[in-house]
Amino acid sequence: MRSIWNGAISFGLVSIPIKLVNATESHSVSFRQIHTEDGGRIRYRKVCELEDREVTQGEIGKGFEDADGTIIPITDEDLSRLPIPTAKTIEIVAFVPADRIDPLQMDAAYYLAASGAPAAKPYTLLREALKRSNKVAIAKFALRGRERLGMLRVVGDAIAMHGLLWPDEVRSPEGVAPDTGVTVRDKELDLADALMDTLGEVDLEDLHDEYREAVEEVVAAKVSGEAPPEAPEPARGGKVLDLMAALESSVRAARESRGEDADVRSLPQDREAAPEGKAGRKETAATSKRSASKRSASKRSTAESAGSGGTAKKAAPKKRVAKSTPSKGGEARGAAKKTATAGTAAGKKTAKKAAKKAAKKTASRRRTA
Repeated sequence: MRSIWNGAISFGLVSIPIKLVNATESHSVSFRQIHTEDGGRIRYRKVCELEDREVTQGEIGKGFEDADGTIIPITDEDLSRLPIPTAKTIEIVAFVPADRIDPLQMDAAYYLAASGAPAAKPYTLLREALKRSNKVAIAKFALRGRERLGMLRVVGDAIAMHGLLWPDEVRSPEGVAPDTGVTVRDKELDLADALMDTLGEVDLEDLHDEYREAVEEVVAAKVSGEAPPEAPEPARGGKVLDLMAALESSVRAARESRGEDADVRSLPQDREAAPEGKAGRKETAATSKRSASKRSASKRSTAESAGSGGTAKKAAPKKRVAKSTPSKGGEARGAAKKTATAGTAAGKKTAKKAAKKAAKKTASRRRTA
């Protein structure tokens, strides 16, 4: 890899010669500007305003524009003599836990390569010290005409450096969050947790740039004279009014995509938000009332049967009606009639015993007389 900056890491009194190389590369599709009428390339030419002619790269230098518009030339030699230690040095100023760094400050990433054999020992020393401390190094360095912050950390057997924005370059999130009070219920959080668990983790190596692949397909089709592939129809979803329903649908879809059981009955249900749940409760209450009423009627019928044989006899014809009615109410009435019949038999036995006792008493009185 080609180095973009040569210098040294200043680690206290230890100096480590290094080369700075880019740690990332862009694979995005590049388009050229063309003249739509004839397909000719549109190019930008670097023209000197005073001479009104195009100049070469070797004739171009740097300049600082003053407040009044005056251009002050700045040469590479001027920049090399800047009165700061970071002109050619990555100066480590502190070691901090990695979680102290706000990801919003992350910028470009670089690898720091040891420059020459003498740098191998101090380079390895710094790398192992970072590993053992579980910390990152905060450093200052100058690159492309400005001083920057950097964070050094270990990646494999190498030291990587992330450029950091200065704290005053990170905007405050003021005005970004919703300005209205919103309450999130525990059941909604439970469903959100279930969705997160269902989606699970992903191997970042499996992710790829589908947009770039689609553009390459379009280009290949045009080169071969074929019709470009058509975009799939976007999913037309209505406005989501029920957050719980949307979460449940998301969990089902995620489970189906992973080949898992899409049943969400085991998940928390928001019964307050479901009208059908209320109807179900009302229906259950009504059924309970009817059952209680039938039980009361059965008890009254049994009590009347036990007290009077004639009442039980009147209930006998209704027993046949209960048999011809295949309903829950009929079954309940049938059970009541059976109880009534049992009560009638008991009443007859009681009457016979009373008659026998009365006959014995009458006979006893006659013998006494």
